[in-house]
Amino acid sequence: MRLLTAIARHGKLRLAADACGMTTPAASRMLADMEAQLETELFERKPKGMVPTPAGEVLARHARKLVHDVDKMAEEFAAQLDGQGGSVRVGAVTGGALAILIPALLDLKRVAPKVDVSLDVSSSSQLMLGLERGQYDFTLSRVGSHDYSRDFDILPAKTESILLMVRRSHPLADAGPVSLADLQDALWTMQDRGAPIRHALEIAFHEEGIDLPQSMIKTASVVAIMALLRDSDVIAVITQEVADLLLSPPYCADLTLLETVRPIAIEPYYVLCPRDRLISPAAARLLDLVKGRISGA
Repeated sequence: MRLLTAIARHGKLRLAADACGMTTPAASRMLADMEAQLETELFERKPKGMVPTPAGEVLARHARKLVHDVDKMAEEFAAQLDGQGGSVRVGAVTGGALAILIPALLDLKRVAPKVDVSLDVSSSSQLMLGLERGQYDFTLSRVGSHDYSRDFDILPAKTESILLMVRRSHPLADAGPVSLADLQDALWTMQDRGAPIRHALEIAFHEEGIDLPQSMIKTASVVAIMALLRDSDVIAVITQEVADLLLSPPYCADLTLLETVRPIAIEPYYVLCPRDRLISPAAARLLDLVKGRISGA
């Protein structure tokens, strides 16, 4: 196939042989064998070179496609083996995505731009469900009270604290340290019941001996939270990574953090990788980058 393509392109057997890494006699014998087996002439020998016959034109046209596809297959196969190609699908909680996974993905893309990457940012419960179903190569998520040690390799990633964000014109923006009791009657937005960040806030309110706020909009969407902060005096429950994203350049949103009397801790998230499945070289490469960012943090 390569020889047919090269003869059609160069029009001279010697140049075609050189392009295929063959001697001219070997190329001549190969072409003669093909013509004998097919019982037809593939090229006309003319003083100025070799011109494809109608039959030769058909073979040369398809040979070009086959050679291209085979070369592409070999390229993608080699890239898959060395982590330069292939695909990766990962998931993370918002803080893990912002602080660790997205920077690691950008590092991967700089050295392996052909890797096909899919990133889901979701709740820990959804991520764990997807991981168990084989939808992710690995995740950065919280494990809660379940014992996943038999099913996953688990690497501690990062411990977070809950922060309370409001727009800068909020009545309590400059009030100094506030207690949760001071904020009980305000409008809040937070994740739904069962989410780790919601659970941590429930514990904090319980420790102060008060109930959760009655006026609440439940959402885990950062975009929805940003819209609520823009249009109301809502108190948003977020993590440090989200605060850094919104308050730092280039965004520098007109928002601020309330100073609380007591810090509100949330359980850490982990890197979870299934023990019973082999991951692709590209996924393994990304996992190493993630681990490097965690160890360097």
